[in-house]
Amino acid sequence: MKISLNWLKEYLPLEMANEEIARAITFLGFEVEGISQTGAPPLNHVVVGEILSREKHPNADKLSICTVDVGPAGGVKSIVCGAPNCDAGNRVAVALPGAVLPGDFVIKQSKIRGQASDGMLCAVDELGMGDDHAGILILSDKPDLGRSINEVLPAEDTVFDIEITPNRPDCQSHLGIARELAAWFKLELAYPQVKFRGRPAEATPRQDLLQSVRVDAPLDCPLYSAHIITGVKVGPSPAWLQARLSAVGLRPINNVVDVGNYVMLEYGQPLHAFDAARLAGGQLIVRRALNGEKITTLDEQVRTLDESMLVIADAEKSVVIAGIMGGENAGVAETTTDLVLECAIFKHQTIRRTSKHLNLSSDSSYRYERGVDPHSSLEAAYRAIDLILATAGGQVVGPVYTVGGDVPWEREIVVTHDYICEKLGFDVPPGEMRAAFAALELLITREDPTENRGPAWTISIPSWRQDLDRPIDLVEEVLRVYGTERIPSSVVSTPGLVGEDDPVVQFNRKVTEYLVGQDFHECANYTLRSGKELSSWVSQTAAAELALDNPFVADQSHLRPTLVMGLLDTLKLNQSRGVAVSRLCETGRVFIENNGQNYECASVGFIIADDFERTWLKRETPDFFTVKHLVSALANSAGIDFVRQPLSAVTGDYFGWQEGHSALTGDMTQGWTARFGLLNLAMVKSLGIEGKVYAASFSVLPEKLAAVSSRRRFADFSLFPAALRDLAVVVDDSLPVETVRKHLVKIVRAVVGGAFTVESVSVFDVYRGQGLPAGQKSLAFSLVFRALDRTLKDDEVNAVFQKIQDELVLTQGYSVRK
Repeated sequence: MKISLNWLKEYLPLEMANEEIARAITFLGFEVEGISQTGAPPLNHVVVGEILSREKHPNADKLSICTVDVGPAGGVKSIVCGAPNCDAGNRVAVALPGAVLPGDFVIKQSKIRGQASDGMLCAVDELGMGDDHAGILILSDKPDLGRSINEVLPAEDTVFDIEITPNRPDCQSHLGIARELAAWFKLELAYPQVKFRGRPAEATPRQDLLQSVRVDAPLDCPLYSAHIITGVKVGPSPAWLQARLSAVGLRPINNVVDVGNYVMLEYGQPLHAFDAARLAGGQLIVRRALNGEKITTLDEQVRTLDESMLVIADAEKSVVIAGIMGGENAGVAETTTDLVLECAIFKHQTIRRTSKHLNLSSDSSYRYERGVDPHSSLEAAYRAIDLILATAGGQVVGPVYTVGGDVPWEREIVVTHDYICEKLGFDVPPGEMRAAFAALELLITREDPTENRGPAWTISIPSWRQDLDRPIDLVEEVLRVYGTERIPSSVVSTPGLVGEDDPVVQFNRKVTEYLVGQDFHECANYTLRSGKELSSWVSQTAAAELALDNPFVADQSHLRPTLVMGLLDTLKLNQSRGVAVSRLCETGRVFIENNGQNYECASVGFIIADDFERTWLKRETPDFFTVKHLVSALANSAGIDFVRQPLSAVTGDYFGWQEGHSALTGDMTQGWTARFGLLNLAMVKSLGIEGKVYAASFSVLPEKLAAVSSRRRFADFSLFPAALRDLAVVVDDSLPVETVRKHLVKIVRAVVGGAFTVESVSVFDVYRGQGLPAGQKSLAFSLVFRALDRTLKDDEVNAVFQKIQDELVLTQGYSVRK
C-alpha cells in the first residue's frame, strides 16, 4: 500500500527525516518495501515557455536551435536542444541561466557547437521527477508563459510502499498509518473536520431520484446506506486532490470519482457513486447474482456471475459487483447532475470468494477482503459528502436510506501491570504503559489496585482495532510503542536441543536413502488429489471422509490416501516427454480412513514400470517378489518384522491393484499397513501409461515410529568357527515354506537352549518330483551353530542335531529325508 508523506502531514507535524519515519513504521510492525519520490522539487529559474520555431543546427545532425518565449520571465530565448520532440507550439519547462537542477547541475549561458544557448529545455529526469529521458516534458494543459514550474507541476512528495499485515485492516488508510506514527512519535493526531452530520431537516425530499433501497442478502450486507446529492457539476478535480491521488499511483478521473477514491485512501472505507438518472425504476437492490447473469464492468470486460456472488442492482439489471467493481451502465459521467452515494459493509468472505472466482481485484476489494470498520463507515460517507459539495457543488436532499444497523461496539480487556512485565521478561514502569495505551487511543476506563500484581487496568478497545481481544494482545501493543530496541540485553538461557531428528524425519531419510541406492528417483507431489481420482483407490465412504470442506480448486479437493497416485502422474509425464525412467519413489504424509476415523501416517511409496530404454543388457524383469523384497526392507526400517506378518491377496474391490497379483498386510489397529504388487492393468492403460507397473505403499503411524529405538548397541560376536548342518524335510505341498521354517526355528532354539547359539535357519532348496509322494515337496534348510567361548565338537553338535530331527517328526509330523 502506498502512503503519501504530504498527505500524512495533514494529520501530523512530521518534520523528521524519511529514514526515521521508515524506521518507525518498521518497528511498529509493518514492512517498508520501498521509498520513492514524486512531484517536482523546488526549482528556481525554471519556468513555462513555448517553442516558437525549430531549426536544424548547422554543425550537428541531432541538435536543433529553438526560439522559446518565456513571457515575463525573460522574453524570447534561443536554446539548443537535442530532444526529438522540441516542436514549435509545445509548451515546455525551460531552465534559465542561474537555475540549479537536481544533481547540482548549474545552467549557464553557453555555446554548443558554435551556437549560443540561453538555457535548457528539460526532460522529466532532469527535473527530478523520474527516469524518463526519451524527450523533453510537454505541458499539455498550456499553462501561462513565465509561470514558475513549481506552480504547474505536482509538489515534491515522498511515498512509502508499506506491506500491511492481514490482521491490521485499520492501517489500510492514511489515517490508520497516521494513528500509528502519532503513537510512536508522541504527536497529537488531527482528524479531518467533518461538517455534514446527516440530512438537514429542511432538505427537499426527492424520491423521484431514488424510490427505495432493499437488501435481500442481509448476511452478506449487514449495513447499506444511500445519500442523494442533486445539482452537482462533474469536472476535473482541484489540483490538490489530483496531486494526492497521483502521488499514490491513482489516475484522477473527475471530481466525484476522485472524492470516493480519496476518502477510501483516507479512511479505508470504499464508496461508490451512482448516476441517479441511470438507475432503472429508481431502485437499489442488494442481492445474490443469478446463475449466468452477465455484467460489463468498468474495465470493459464482460463478467459471468453465479449465485454465490453479491451484486447491487436496479429494477432491471445488476449495476455493480458488490465491493469489487462497478458496471459501465450506472457510473458517473460528464452529464451527471444527480448522485446516489453508496456506503456499505460487505461480508469479507463473500468478497474474497467472488474476487478469486472472477480473477478480479481492486482497491475496494482489497479492503473489503481484509475487513472494514462498520462503526466508522458513516463518518467516511459524511466526509465524502463534504468534499463532493466543495468540489462539485450541489446539495443533499432526502430521503436518506439506511438498511441494517450499526451493531453497538463494546470490547474491554482487563490486564495487570505485572502480567505485562512477566510476558515481556523485563520491567516497564506503569506510567509508560499508561502513556502507550493513551497514544494508541486505548482508553483506560478503570484502574484497580491488586494485592501483588500492580494496577489492574480495564481497557476499552476502539472499534477499528478488532485484532485486540486478549490480554496478550495488549502486551504486544505496549512493546510496539515502548520500543523493541529498548529491550535490555541479558544472557539467553534455553534447554538444549534434542540430539536426534524427529522419528518421522529419520524414517523418511532412511527409506529414501535405501530406495535411491536401489536405483529409484525421488519425487515430491502435492498432498491433495481430485475426488474423481480417489474413486479408483478407496471406497466412497473413505473418499467422503477425506474430502475438504472448502477446496481451492476442484482437482485438489481430497487428502491423498496413497503416494502411488502422484508417482503415476510423474511416470506419465516422463513417458510423454520421452524420458526413460522406470523406478520412482516418494516419502510424505498420507491420510487413511478406518472405521470413520482419518489417520495421518508417514508413508513411503514406489513404482517400478516396464523399462523401454534401449540397452545392450536388460536388467531382470521385476515381478511380485521384487516388490515384496523392497517392502520388507522398508517395514524393517520402521521396526516391523515383515517376514512374520501374514499376507492376504487383494480380492474384490481392487482399489487400484490387480486382483490376484497383489497383496496387503497390516492394519491401522496395528499402527501400520502395506499394499504391494501389480497395479490394475485397465487403470494404468486408462491413464495413458505404457506397460505394466508394479507398486507398493507402506504407511505407519508416527507414534509407532517414535516407539522404535534407533540406538545401536554393541553385540559381542564369536571368534570361533561355525558348525554347519543341512536338514531336508518332506511336507505337504500346500504348506508355506515360511511356516515350516518358523516351526523348525522354534524347535532348534528349544533343543539348543543355552549350550551355544543358533545363528541362522534358512531354506536353500525346494524339490518336487521323482522319489517323493504326490502332493508333497522337500525343503532343505541350512542350520548354523556357533559358541562364544570354544570351537564346537562334532559329538555335541550331532547330538543336538539328532534331537532336532526327532522333535520335528514327533511334534510336527514332518518326515526327515535321508
